[in-house]
Amino acid sequence: MACSFEALAKSCSFHPQATKSMDNTTLFNNISIVLVDTKTPANIGATARCMMNMGLTQLVLVRPPNDPSREALKLAAGADIVLDRMQAFSTLEEAVADHGLVLGTSRQKGRLRKNIMAPRDAARAVIPLLLQNKVAIVFGSEVNGLKREDLTLCHEFISIPSAEAFPSLNISHAVMIVAYELFLTSCMSFTPESQELADSQAIEVFYHHLQKILVDIAFLDRNKPERMMFTLRQIFGRSRLRKRDVAVLRGILTAVERIAESLKATKIT
Repeated sequence: MACSFEALAKSCSFHPQATKSMDNTTLFNNISIVLVDTKTPANIGATARCMMNMGLTQLVLVRPPNDPSREALKLAAGADIVLDRMQAFSTLEEAVADHGLVLGTSRQKGRLRKNIMAPRDAARAVIPLLLQNKVAIVFGSEVNGLKREDLTLCHEFISIPSAEAFPSLNISHAVMIVAYELFLTSCMSFTPESQELADSQAIEVFYHHLQKILVDIAFLDRNKPERMMFTLRQIFGRSRLRKRDVAVLRGILTAVERIAESLKATKIT
């Protein structure tokens, strides 16, 4: 049976005219769409168009392809402002360094354990954080998605449900689905989160410190620390660490380091 948009909106919790905490343009300035190892400039342009449709303008590229024919501009179909603001980096770590929350997209659910959200749930988690924090949403290449080394830099993950018979999505389509959910959620009333998350750079310094200590005390295999560290990253990723949290954890690590060095010195003497 046909249903009008007004009736559908009434039956759901979403109302186009709902009171908003603030203009979503202000919020969306703190969302970066990050494309890693994109194969074709055309997909960058198509992504820019999808972003502009949903009010997003912050596009970040990691190791982008050359575009001598300006294919991206052609496929952007007027979303020039997105391409004009676009930033490019050689590594994902550099690209997300100043972001408090980094969400990676992947359909390999088995590799990611518990930190996985559907796009709608991710949007509901992200929008309240945007008053105080920058959030990056990371998409991998069209062929294989995000590599493991890039997944390790993501705090939580988004998986887009799709048909088992043909699950692979074009990169711009995946961006549109996530951007659409962000736009809808931004149009609903919500309570902004006041907490300021630690940025990705500070968290990476903590992880390197943690790995060093765990190797030194023989908790991690010196030759293969990556697997357990990936699990630990997911545990801490679910916590959404704040600046003070990271400072406290690093203080604990420094104390452990001191004791380990003291015990080592005692053994030597």
